[in-house]
Amino acid sequence: MLDILFSHSYYYPLDKKQWANKTPFPPLGTLYAASLLRAEGYKVGLFDTNLRSDPYDIESDLKMHQPKFLVIYDDGFNYLTKMCLTTMREAAFEMIKLGKKQDCTVIVCSSDSTDHYNKYLDAGADFIIQGEGELTLKELIHSIENNQNPKDIKGLVYLSNSEVIKNGKRLVLRDLDDLPMPAWDLVEMEAYRKVWASGGKKLNLNIATTRGCPYKCNWCAKPIYGNRYNSHSPAYITRHIKYLKETYGVSNFWMCDDIFGLKPNWVQEFNRELKKEQLKIGYYIQSRVDLLLKEDTIDALAESGLEEVWVGAESGSQKILDAMDKGTQVEQIYEATRILKQKNIRVAFFIQFGYLGESKNDIEKTVQMIKQLLPDNLGISVSYPLPGTPFYEKVKDDLKLKANWTDSDDLAMMFQGTYNSKYYKKLHRYVHKEYRKSQAIDNFKTILKNPLKLSTTRLRSMILYFYYFPASLFDRLLLKNMQQTNA
Repeated sequence: MLDILFSHSYYYPLDKKQWANKTPFPPLGTLYAASLLRAEGYKVGLFDTNLRSDPYDIESDLKMHQPKFLVIYDDGFNYLTKMCLTTMREAAFEMIKLGKKQDCTVIVCSSDSTDHYNKYLDAGADFIIQGEGELTLKELIHSIENNQNPKDIKGLVYLSNSEVIKNGKRLVLRDLDDLPMPAWDLVEMEAYRKVWASGGKKLNLNIATTRGCPYKCNWCAKPIYGNRYNSHSPAYITRHIKYLKETYGVSNFWMCDDIFGLKPNWVQEFNRELKKEQLKIGYYIQSRVDLLLKEDTIDALAESGLEEVWVGAESGSQKILDAMDKGTQVEQIYEATRILKQKNIRVAFFIQFGYLGESKNDIEKTVQMIKQLLPDNLGISVSYPLPGTPFYEKVKDDLKLKANWTDSDDLAMMFQGTYNSKYYKKLHRYVHKEYRKSQAIDNFKTILKNPLKLSTTRLRSMILYFYYFPASLFDRLLLKNMQQTNA
């Protein structure tokens, strides 16, 4: 028997776009919470939903382990959980019902339940943890076990005599090194390795060096870790990496921080710690172009093993970046990309179309930036209103018919933008074709200068030019027609 069965509500197979990537990561946030409660003496288990497609699968685990508590604790380090996808919400509701059927006390901690706690209480959850959850969860379970009233536990929402009780907000953890290492032993690591191998890749694992983000992009929600920014020490992260490398034979890592290496000199010290332990790794990160251009940051990143950086480029139009309160300059995107490529670090762009006030000219600037800089990878989306953001407040009156995407490939415009969903979905495909066409042209130029650089990848890109050229031309004509009719 278990005291606590931990789970979460993200199912990769129910999100076709993400499942097709074949790069699932274990639920890191869930593992931190499980580790802390185990350190408190509780017997814990994990029902990991990541590689599953049916929320009813949890019923057999509930019957087998008969836990007193079912804790649906989403991985707040996985940005997909911030999107409050309706498919995952419905799965969570089914899990809550199954937990109650087995007489569990059901506790939920997630971005979606933080924003929509009434929906989860209505579905049968006993308690909702808002924000960073480990300490709240520890105090709550201790309180229940000792028959105490939870009224003084910060960060908690629950029903009392049919009235919603919302306790005060909990302050975020400052010293993250006080947390025990995540409970990686609860993960079926070979199942993850098998999925990665099916996509032709070696298993990567996810590590969070920080929590929170101090920047104030007005479309970005931070329901779990907020605007405060706290960091593990480089020594803690190095020990973590050493453990994962020795235990699971993993040498490549996704640093899943909102912004990696923001604390001054953190990257430089991390590089020194890796050298001290003689650890050679490869990793990739998310960062900001202005941060990357500070001091010797890129040099230290390259030396420590950085292979790829995803930057929130968002737009090639300064007007749109300013409207987003992004705090970056288009020129910085160009400069950071140039330096990263010089250091043989792959650079990838997050691009966002459809923001309020975006014009045909703004779209064209973004397309031209992509074609000129030729990032190594590209993630394109449309502006998505998230509760708790200034952007959401601006468009919330438009969200009556639909307020959440079904899955991450939905790409529906949920507010009145310059164009409609049909236009932006066509634009999404067009930009990818223009991007691939431009890559092919660049490869033609490279091979003409140096035939010895011909590779299978370059050859395939060059052949595909003869598909992308007419296909992108056709899409451009369709887009032009849509713009004229304001479809």
